[in-house]
Amino acid sequence: MAGRQENKEKAPRKQNKFIEFKVREKSELLEFLIKAFNGISRNAAKSFLANRQVLVNMKLATQYNMELIPGMTVYVNRGKGQREFKNKYFSIVYEDPYLIVIEKNSGLLTISTASEKERTAHAYLNEYVRQSNKNGRVYIVHRLDRDTSGLLVFAKDEKTKKKLQDNWNDIVKERKYVAVLSGEIEKDSGTVTSWLMENKVYVTYSSPLKNNGDKAVTHYKTIKRANGYSLVELELETGRKNQIRVHMNDLKHPVVGDEKYGDGSNPIGRLALHAFKLCFYHPVNGKLMEFETPYPPAFKKLLEKKDR
Repeated sequence: MAGRQENKEKAPRKQNKFIEFKVREKSELLEFLIKAFNGISRNAAKSFLANRQVLVNMKLATQYNMELIPGMTVYVNRGKGQREFKNKYFSIVYEDPYLIVIEKNSGLLTISTASEKERTAHAYLNEYVRQSNKNGRVYIVHRLDRDTSGLLVFAKDEKTKKKLQDNWNDIVKERKYVAVLSGEIEKDSGTVTSWLMENKVYVTYSSPLKNNGDKAVTHYKTIKRANGYSLVELELETGRKNQIRVHMNDLKHPVVGDEKYGDGSNPIGRLALHAFKLCFYHPVNGKLMEFETPYPPAFKKLLEKKDR
């Protein structure tokens, strides 16, 4: 077991206030914590768990009798601990010493703009990490449009952010969206390729020629057609600003609720676009991280059979 004696060879490593311990023999988590901290009381060890300060293999652990086996890694935050986070604009899906993955609602900005600085995912998460580390902060890795809901990744330090951004195309294995489109799309699947450009009033548009634009590739698969709508899954080969919205409009089947690139139809009071799946290799340990959220219920209701 990784007690104080065993850690003399390699002292626990501090990272974002987390101390790291390697598990060397089978043990229950509570007993491991007691020995790792040189015989602290059972109550003190339990408080780490109750205050959400313990991660096992980078996943939050709160059960005192969780079984540990050799090869696992236990992280303990010696700060005040993370209180259970509640926010009406998003939920935390996953957290470890390096990353936070959230599912944000439609209507929330990823990062501040000239007109909105406080009600953003970035600002709320900074408040959250400072509960346990007054100097803590999160870093933007990628963004979702204000009106798009779904999965977003933030880094907890600049090194992790840089590694994710510099190697984004290699690290991200799968990135999928679900959308409801206006009209019943003709093809079961297809690919849209164009070069995206932005005009003087910041409206993105497609060009079939390379020119000075950025190449954008969107793959789509039709899941269902009904009631004059189409439910589709979309996979991005590139991640350009407003890419999906522009490409669906190019197909003459704009995303429902898209006032900028669509036809003005808004039966559910929001943009019908959701980033539902994200798979990427962890920038530190290389492990494949897979996150998937359900299709928003409002999307499915648009395609339900109506009583006549």
